[in-house]
Amino acid sequence: MDSTALLTDHYELTMLTAALRDGTADRRCVFEVFARRLPAGRRYGVVAGIGRILDRMVDFQFGTHELEYLRATSVIDDATATWLANYRFNGDIAGYCEGELFFPGSPILTISGTFAECVLLETLVLSILNHDCAIAAAAARMVTAARGRPLIEMGSRRTHEDAALAAARSAYLGGFASTSNLEAGRRYGIPTAGTAAHAFTLLHDDEPAAFASQVAAAGKQTTLLVDTYDITQGIRNAIAVAGPDLSAIRIDSGDLSVLAAQSRELLDSLGAVDTRIVVSGDLDEYAIAALAAEPVDAYGAGTALVVGSGAPTAGLVYKLVEVEGRPVVKRSEHKSTIGGRKTAVRRHKPTGTATEEVVVPRGRPQSRPHDRDLQRHYVRGGDLAPGLPTLVESREHLRQRLISIPWEGLKLSAGDPAIPVVSG
Repeated sequence: MDSTALLTDHYELTMLTAALRDGTADRRCVFEVFARRLPAGRRYGVVAGIGRILDRMVDFQFGTHELEYLRATSVIDDATATWLANYRFNGDIAGYCEGELFFPGSPILTISGTFAECVLLETLVLSILNHDCAIAAAAARMVTAARGRPLIEMGSRRTHEDAALAAARSAYLGGFASTSNLEAGRRYGIPTAGTAAHAFTLLHDDEPAAFASQVAAAGKQTTLLVDTYDITQGIRNAIAVAGPDLSAIRIDSGDLSVLAAQSRELLDSLGAVDTRIVVSGDLDEYAIAALAAEPVDAYGAGTALVVGSGAPTAGLVYKLVEVEGRPVVKRSEHKSTIGGRKTAVRRHKPTGTATEEVVVPRGRPQSRPHDRDLQRHYVRGGDLAPGLPTLVESREHLRQRLISIPWEGLKLSAGDPAIPVVSG
């Protein structure tokens, strides 16, 4: 099986080849990942994908097949091929925890080592973080809009098959209760949930026959999709077949606000007072918020979620900030950087409300009561640090962080970042 090393970009190997030739490849460097700004309308970002990066680091090596391809296409020369054949990342990686909030200028991830070994990780790191952070932020906003009602991730059919797994993981990190993606359940331990599609109803001679078949196979704890034909009759058929103790019905089309209210009234009149109403169909955080006053018990979100609900990338960049202990800066207009390795802490009121994030290049902020360090070690000398958080722990970390920011930071409307990032 091939490794993941060809996630490396062409220009990274161009730089590597040149650096090996001119003798700068072994210079000790520090790279940082950060966002210059948040996506339009967002008040916070969510760190997600760290665990996936660390998993990929295990097999990030250049095997025979990759090296043969790179030689055959003249991407690298023989000297570079020899160097890559022995490549293993032996540097350090530190950064924010998964589930941490970030803001413009937050040093989310710090990669240090030789220029050669660090530069090869740029595409791997950015491709994972930009995708996963975007999905996690969208998920967190949807969870906030749902006001405690559970959400099911249903986006696998709306994105690439590998992205579907990453999206399911990020959605769960962001607070979703479950996923319909069974591989995500197997790989990451995420609870799975799902129901039948309209095709199953259309397969049968009539709706009652379809419902009876599903109940016979899955029991009354299943969810029956009632809007294939007529929703009112669909609900009547569902309760007639399954009885008033049917777990849930799902509505996937129409004016969900009106239909939810009408469905609740009908269910109650049929004695199905505990049968839950699940709604789906192109829901984003704004549509979910609009249903807050309706008798909806759970939401299914797919398309909007897996494209970051309008922000499909977190806009993160990977920049060199230090060479041989010397700060280096990029001065390009609108793309300038601040040199030196950064240290970040978040300051809080005694009540626990975050007030600001303090970022200091080449040093650390003066300690104050209620400060919380934001960075931890993930890799030391090429080896994974012990005691890395689980996905469940990262999910809880995000829940606590969302509680800590001022309430204005949870608004869905456009506004300033929830807390400012300042230089210490």
